Amino acid sequence: MNIIEILKEVGRGKRGARDLNYAEAEAAAELIMTRSATPAQIGAFFAAERIKMESVAELEAFVNVCRKYSHRFPMQEGIDFAGPYDGRKSSFIATFATAFLLASYGLPVTMHGSAPLPPKWGVTLPLLLQEMGVATADMSHETAIHAAKQTGVLFVVSEQWCTPLRDLRSIREELGLRTVLNTAEKLVDYGSSPYIVFGVFHNTVFDKTAKVMQNLSYRRALIVQGSEGSEDLFIDRPTRTYLFANGKVSLQVIDPEMYGLDSVVPEHHWTPAEQLRISEEVLQGTAPTAFSNQVMLNGAVRLFIAGRVDSIEEGLYTCKPLLENGNAWELYCRWREAMLRKEIKTGANTSEPHFHL
Repeated sequence: MNIIEILKEVGRGKRGARDLNYAEAEAAAELIMTRSATPAQIGAFFAAERIKMESVAELEAFVNVCRKYSHRFPMQEGIDFAGPYDGRKSSFIATFATAFLLASYGLPVTMHGSAPLPPKWGVTLPLLLQEMGVATADMSHETAIHAAKQTGVLFVVSEQWCTPLRDLRSIREELGLRTVLNTAEKLVDYGSSPYIVFGVFHNTVFDKTAKVMQNLSYRRALIVQGSEGSEDLFIDRPTRTYLFANGKVSLQVIDPEMYGLDSVVPEHHWTPAEQLRISEEVLQGTAPTAFSNQVMLNGAVRLFIAGRVDSIEEGLYTCKPLLENGNAWELYCRWREAMLRKEIKTGANTSEPHFHL
């Protein structure tokens, strides 16, 4: 099936367009991800899908084709943090500090992102690394993998690990719209993780996203209608989530007030520098209470999703001392040092700490 035939099916308008079956969607994804279709054809497909809205089969096909063209490094029994690649403008990126909190308990974590994308053009995770002094544009797979082996935190700059995403950036920027890739790129699963927390903007996509998670064989997944469409639970109000576990899905409303954590979030002008500063203060135990509570709540819920604790309450009792005794901060410092290394030497010193993956 060629791209013209595909466009005739998805481009008939809101009422006339039909969903592609998996084989058709896979063919479309191959043509787009390999740039076998022209930029005009790719843009037309993205715009048509935006009007029609992508189906479960279409999403699954694009995810699998993205995975086909990606570099991956297994993080055994780890959890994937899948947040918006278009970033944040008005909220704290709690997921960053949460990664080091969980890894300090022994749960491997994969974070991933890219330079800002449309439609939000917000602060993204790679911008925090740039504030640390990490040249993300030049960061090798070896550097990220070395840091992951040392600490249990894998950080992936998506357009280096899945180069078709890099090649499609210019088209996405020119369109300025959300596309099917805004969802698919978050599910590439660079760490081959059995667990995932996945952010969505609207709860209307809960059912569809849960079916995709099931088809992709995640063991457990939490779909979160979090701040700015992220995977971060709110700390100043309840968060609607959808839990996929044991082949079943259920709506879960997580209310910080139930755990004595509800907090008023201070006003902030969120630049990359400010995001990094507050994240480091959380890990050092010196941040405003709201941000520390938000990281603890997100950590507790993610420990529960990964089966490391039996309840959110137990997760909170587990997370609190990891922040207070400096374990999470110490691990972050080791990870930062590893990420700042310019060259990865062969025959690493066996006396270095090693995170078992």
